[in-house]
Parts: sequence; C-alpha cells; structure tokens
Amino acid sequence: SAFQKKGHSARILSPEEAERLAKDQVLVSEFKQLKLEKEAQKNWDLFYKRNSANFFKDRHWTTREFQELKACREFADQKLTILEAGCGVGNCLFPLLEEDLNIFAYACDFSPRAVEYVKKNTLYSTERCKVFQCDLTKDDLLENIPADSVDVVTLIFVLSAIHPDKMHLVLKNIYKVLKPGKCVLFRDYGLYDHAMLRFKSGSKLGENFYVRQDGTRSYFFTEEFLSQLFKAEGYEQVVNEYVQRETVNRKEDLCVPRVFLQGKFQKP
Repeated sequence: SAFQKKGHSARILSPEEAERLAKDQVLVSEFKQLKLEKEAQKNWDLFYKRNSANFFKDRHWTTREFQELKACREFADQKLTILEAGCGVGNCLFPLLEEDLNIFAYACDFSPRAVEYVKKNTLYSTERCKVFQCDLTKDDLLENIPADSVDVVTLIFVLSAIHPDKMHLVLKNIYKVLKPGKCVLFRDYGLYDHAMLRFKSGSKLGENFYVRQDGTRSYFFTEEFLSQLFKAEGYEQVVNEYVQRETVNRKEDLCVPRVFLQGKFQKP
C-alpha cells in the first residue's frame, strides 16, 4: 500500500537520519569528479548495456500525474507535439503514444545505446516520433526540432543525472523549441528521498549530489533550487511541489519514504 501527499514542506528527517547525513561530509576527490563528468555518457551507455530495456517499468502513470497533457489542448483531438528530453529506452514515450493517438513526439537521450533500443522497439514509427542522440547541455536541439514548435516538454528523472552547474544549459536549450505559453512538465528526485539516504559514505559529490556504484550520478532537488533554476532562464512557475509517498511493505514491516519534486514551468 502507499500513502501520498503533495505540498511545499520538505520531508522531516528522523534524528538518526539527520545524524547520518550530518556525518557524511567527505567529498569525492576533484580528480575523480572530473573523471565522472568526462565519462558520464560512457557510464550511462554501460548502464543500458547491463540492463537493456528492462530496468525501468513502463510509466503508465504519466498521463494520470500530468493531466496537463490533456488540458493543454484547445480542442479534444488537437494534434500535440511533445519533446521527451531524456527518453531512456522509451518507458514513458511508448505508453504515451499508445494512449494518445494525436501526439507526435520528439525524443532524445544522452546514451546512443538507449536511442538504439527505442528505434528497435516494435512500437517505434517515424510517422509518430523522431528519436535522436543528444547531450542536452551542449548539442543544440534546433538541429533536430524547429524553434517554437513544441507544445509540451517532459523532463522526467533526467535533470538529476546532470551536474548542477550544467542544469541551466538544459533549460536554455529546451526554451528555444518550446512554443510561447507552453510548458515543461518536471518530475525528479526530491530532498531526503529514500535513495539519497541509502548512499554509503564516500559517495558524496556536493550538496545533495551523489555518485552511484556504476558511476551514474544523482541530484536531489529542493523546491527553492528548482524554482530559481527555471526562473533564471526566463520560465514562469505554475506548479512546484514535493510529492511525498510512504510505501509500506507489511510483510517485511518496512516503510520506505519516497520524495519527488513535481513542477510545471511555462515559457511566457
């Protein structure tokens, strides 16, 4: 069973959790940090090589959580153009294309291997989507997508994998292809999520920023940080809130606190 609440208050840590985080102040060396940045693409490519297309579940919750995909239409069967920035192997993309026949999707990912998995999927059709490899921090989206042409951009569990110093470059890039008045739909890891508390000592790269054993990295967002990030690139904030879930496993008597940040940011 799961309990969920939305709001603007960050999760409150238990005294044990707070003590553990306070003790973990040693950062990964600068040499290793530079190496991780340099090898980021290779590490994600290896991740997809190991896990193929099976690691993430298909995300059929997307349209439920983001009613805006329906609400942003001016009439019921209006054709929408969307961009899924950081599409992985298509766990979000293909359920969306199946559920909504009036969508054309651009989709891109950092990992060339992930892009190949998308293209090999039996649901892949060039009439419905265009998929391409892209480093959102430096490859210009305008090379694949016309300016001011996209109705909705989804940025779901993507920004957290990027160095905090480079996140603004992603938002700047996306801004160019988004139509005025249209939105970026955001969901990612929030501060004090269960995954953040599980990192062992020696995994910390910076404030709220960690490296996993496989070399991929993860940032945990605060509402304030996310708000400043989008506003600095010219977006207007529509929604920005924590989604806190307590997933209870009664059999094992475990209560796992999940924290996500969910937002909607508009190009004026």
